[in-house]
This record gives sequence, C-alpha cells and structure tokens, in this order.
Amino acid sequence: MSSLIDARLESNSKIKLNFDGGDLSSDTGLFLLKEFVHRVGFDQIIKDNFKTNDPARYRIHKDDENLMQEIYQTIAGYFQDDDADEFIKDPVFNSILGKNTLASQPTMSRFFNRLDNDTLNQYERIHQLMRQVAYSLERPDMVLLDIDSTLFETYGSQEGQGFNYHYSSHGYHPLLCYDGLTGDLLKTQLRDGNVYTSNGAVEFLEPLLKEYIDQYPDIDIYLRGDSGFAIPDLYSLLEQNACSYAIRLKVNNTLYKEASHLTDELNDLTASNKVDYAVCYGEFEYQAGSWDYPRRVVVKVEKPTGQMLYMYTFIVTNMDLKPKELIKFYCNRGRMENFIKESKNGFAFDSMSSSSKLVNSNRLQISMLAYNIFNWFRRLALPGKMRKLQIDTIRLKLIKIASRVVRSARYTIFKLCSSCPYKAEFYEILANIRNLKFQPKLE
Repeated sequence: MSSLIDARLESNSKIKLNFDGGDLSSDTGLFLLKEFVHRVGFDQIIKDNFKTNDPARYRIHKDDENLMQEIYQTIAGYFQDDDADEFIKDPVFNSILGKNTLASQPTMSRFFNRLDNDTLNQYERIHQLMRQVAYSLERPDMVLLDIDSTLFETYGSQEGQGFNYHYSSHGYHPLLCYDGLTGDLLKTQLRDGNVYTSNGAVEFLEPLLKEYIDQYPDIDIYLRGDSGFAIPDLYSLLEQNACSYAIRLKVNNTLYKEASHLTDELNDLTASNKVDYAVCYGEFEYQAGSWDYPRRVVVKVEKPTGQMLYMYTFIVTNMDLKPKELIKFYCNRGRMENFIKESKNGFAFDSMSSSSKLVNSNRLQISMLAYNIFNWFRRLALPGKMRKLQIDTIRLKLIKIASRVVRSARYTIFKLCSSCPYKAEFYEILANIRNLKFQPKLE
C-alpha cells in the first residue's frame, strides 16, 4: 500500500514521510458545523422530508444519511464522488454521521442516480422549512431578491447542454436568486444552455413571492435584475405581489430621445472641461409597445474620465427613491457576482458530472443546501470579525484542523492540534451555537 511507503527528503535525509498515521483526521472543524446543524434541527428536517423512490426494502446507507454525507463533503471541499473512498474510515466524518463507515463512491453514485422529480420537489420543501428556522433565529425587516443567470460549462453530450451566445460557450444556463443583503440562496433552477435569460423567470419567482407573502407578510420584498429580465410579465407579477423592483432596460432610440434633456444638461456641464468625470440624473414616464401602461424610468447619463462618449443607464421601477438613490440601489447588485463566484468555486455549483439533466438538477440543489447551511452558520455562529470571510478562508482557519483520536471505554476524544492559532475562535463559535435561541414553528 502507498500509505506504508516511506518518502525520504533530499533536504534532510533523517526525515521520512508516510500516510500510516492511524486514527487521525484533518477536518476536525466539521464538528462545529455538526453542532450547528443539530442545534437548529436541519438534520432532522432532512430526515423527515427526504426520501427517494428506492425499490430496495433495506439499505445500510439510508437516503438521508447519503444526502448529509454529500453536504458535509461539499462544505469540507471534497467535490468529487471518488473522494468518498479516500476517507471512508475517517473518524471525524464517521462520528458526525454516526456510522462505522461512510458510503463508498459506488454507493453514492447509485444514490445520485435514484434522484428524480420527486426529490426536486422535496428540496423545495426543505428549503422552505430551513428558512423558517433561520428567520426564527434572525428575522429580517426586508429581503432583497437579486435574480441573475450564469453559465455552468459542460464537457460532453450531457442532456440539456447547449451553446449560449451570451457566454459564447457550451453548458447549462441556470437561474439563481439570492438575498442581496445576507447572501442566502433563495432559489435556483437548472435550465437548458440555449435558453434566453428571462426564460421561465416568472414561473421561477412566483412560488417564492407567494411564500414570502403568505408566511412573512411583515417582511418587505425588493427585487433587482439586469436587462435580461426586462419583460412586462415580470413587472406585472412583481406589482401584483407588492414587490418593489428596479430592473435595467436595454437602450433604444426612444429612451435616448426621452433622455435628451439630460444629454443637453451634461453637454452644458462639460462645455469647459471634456476630461474630468461628470454625471446627470433624471426620470420620465415611459411606455414600451408591449406594456399595458406607462412606468417610471430613472436614467443616469455619465461621461467617464478621459472619454468623449456618454454612457446611459435606464432603470424601470415602481419605487419612489430619488434618481441618484435608485441608481445606487441598483448598482449595489454587483455583490451578487461575488455570491455566484463563491457558489461555483467554494461549493462546486457548476460541477455537472452526470449525463442526465435531472440528476444534475438534483446535485445543484444539494450544493445549494450546503451553501445555505454554511452561510447561516457564518452569519449566526461565527465571531463578528470572521463573518465576512468566504468559505475557502473558513475552511483553512476552522475546518482543516488536525486531530488525533483517543478512545476510552466511555468517550471518544479528538485531540486537536496544540498549535492551532484559532483555538479561542473555536470555543467562541461553540458558545455562540449553544446560545442560539429560537422557537421554530414549522408549517
């Protein structure tokens, strides 16, 4: 076995290395996530609400256990199915899951292949219940729906993949909706690669809006979206559900004409200085040919430093903020790009390894569960100075902590690295988790 082979170092011939350390683990910080998951009841929610259409009467590794194993693997940074074989006897993972051995790669692959449309519907229910728990711990005054699409690249003849002209690449073109204030991923849906940005957006958002109106009527709802979502059906849906919105419009000659007074104003403003930055704000009522009635459009006309050409930003809205404030409100949606980046790089959202679109859709929902569990853990349990750190940094500082296992007749003791620089934060997080107070009323 390779673990028994000693590796000698040329830099120091007296040093030998091998992987025969015995009962050791490098992921002891996962116990913090386990404690958080248990404290708020996420594991029980999954146990009560997740089950595949499995014809087998008995399995050693149950569906809810396989799901939790995949979630913990994702949070720890193990994204490949084969990773399960590498730490099948890892003491931390087995202690967290309450098992003597983890599910192997073949077992996990069979589990993924059992996922279907019914499990997709179960995830929807699980997300709703988890939001109820999270909001019972920290209820927001408002939720800011940042909706966008992205590209998940594919590298084979996977079902539903297609060439997307916007990204000039093959892949899937999913919809994502984050809370722009907290980073929570509220909903995601895998779509074919060749569909337009707004395709299915109304059907995507409608259940989410209904959930907030029915269950959280005291929470104000706002939405931001780029010009790909500038469709009248979406405006109508948002207006009918008391959702304030700011959506960018694609420029056209009519909009340029309506903003001509601002162009003139900017010409006067820059008459004696064509180098420095200058900007003007304004608004007008506008009705496109496909709209049933006029809507408010806020406009920003700016001249970048050192340029002669003007740049125009048009935002359609039902909000009453002043033009400058509304433009600032819209432009802050740039945070969403960071959320998407962390989702892809930190949780492997774009790992579309199956040939089946349905299985890939289910795997995306599992990644979403891992992302949200970690995001709630970060927001509710971490020390204040660590709450802005991304998953890669948290893994390095808190999860990837080495430990040695010592077993006695009554206890299993994990002896963590004595030189760990984040011992104080580790104990503070445990205290924060134990101090969480909530009264979840799951419906």
